Amino acid sequence: MPLHEQLTAILREQIRSGELAGRLPSGKTLAQQYEVSHRTSERALATLRDEGLVVAVIGKGYYVAR
Repeated sequence: MPLHEQLTAILREQIRSGELAGRLPSGKTLAQQYEVSHRTSERALATLRDEGLVVAVIGKGYYVAR
């Protein structure tokens, strides 16, 4: 499974379990935390956005959708 899909699955589960709520860590922070490229973390966040689990606020970051 590609890294971005693995990271997406991890974050999806953390959102559904309530472990992640409110504002998500930045793409850069996620990249460092999971030891992946910034592009990989941004792709995972974009997938979660497309699924409706998170919303992107320009200049503010990603937030868990209510």
